[in-house]
Amino acid sequence: MSTEQISASQKVLKIAVIGGDGTGPEVAAEAVKVLKAVAELENISHEMQEFDYGGERYLRTGEVLPEGALEELRKFDAILLGAIGHPQVPPGILERGLLLTLRFHFDQYINLRPVKLYPGVETPLAGKGPEDIDFVVVRENTEDLYCGMGGFLKKGTPDEVATQIAIYTRKGCERCIRWAFEYTRKRNKKRKLTLVAKTNVLTYGHDLWWRTFQDVAKEYPDIQTDYNHVDACCMWMVKNPEQYDVIVTTNMFGDIITDLAAIIQGGMGVAAGGNINPEPGGTSMFEPMGGSAPKYTGQGVINPIAAIAAAGMLLEHSGYPRAAERINRAIQIVTGTKMKSQAAGRMGYSTSQVGDLVVQHLTA
Repeated sequence: MSTEQISASQKVLKIAVIGGDGTGPEVAAEAVKVLKAVAELENISHEMQEFDYGGERYLRTGEVLPEGALEELRKFDAILLGAIGHPQVPPGILERGLLLTLRFHFDQYINLRPVKLYPGVETPLAGKGPEDIDFVVVRENTEDLYCGMGGFLKKGTPDEVATQIAIYTRKGCERCIRWAFEYTRKRNKKRKLTLVAKTNVLTYGHDLWWRTFQDVAKEYPDIQTDYNHVDACCMWMVKNPEQYDVIVTTNMFGDIITDLAAIIQGGMGVAAGGNINPEPGGTSMFEPMGGSAPKYTGQGVINPIAAIAAAGMLLEHSGYPRAAERINRAIQIVTGTKMKSQAAGRMGYSTSQVGDLVVQHLTA
């Protein structure tokens, strides 16, 4: 047993579960089912507590997060999120009031998106298979256009002016880039880190990213470095995804290219991500990348694989790599030998049955 595992085994892993909206609670329930099963197999002491934050609560109470919610969530090592998005709540309220609030409050400055094509999962890229689509995007998660700086002048008139200000700091760039270099080394595959930005047009903020990347790279001579403009990255991700190992990029560009990445790995139903505070005692959040899909609510047809994969990420980044590997291996067996499709209603199994199949294969 590694030192990391010994240390992890001596603590109680505390997990907050936010099912959220639509089909979010359904996929979160399957992730919890798998977490409980693997915790028993690996003797992981854990506590879970569910919270009803989301659209229904907002419609009922007029608040997204009640007073004291952030202090309560800080007591947990990690948050497992189902999905946010309610058809009766205007766009932006839940996203800003819950997702962005949690990311900023808990300083979850790393957004981690593994892009892996599982066996048996279809990709729209002709001639590409699991050996070709296996990379990771590290997205800076607390700066850029998401800081909310800007405003309106003469709003609602023909002379209206709107500004949206992107903020980049040396600290924000460097801690994300350094984490990406460390992750590339730990991943130990191609040992290649690609910076994705737009230095030819965004000549201030992205020049800061470029210079910081070059400075930090000097400390990692064992890591091969590369650079792509973001538009070129979109092209190469489709044409030659096998050229990537780890990508590090800005908040806005990371938001865009990870949706493209989700499609080439088989769709939102299999794409998981983490909002990570890597500092000791930090609270991180893990979630499937798909939305709340309200039209499928209660039908038992939504794909829980992404939520289950998010549970695996939660365990890996909480110090339980062996348990995470059990989940990853079980997922690949289920997608490769059991499921007919990853699309909602065409899986060949119900949502809960897919969760049961993953549990059954945790010992494979």
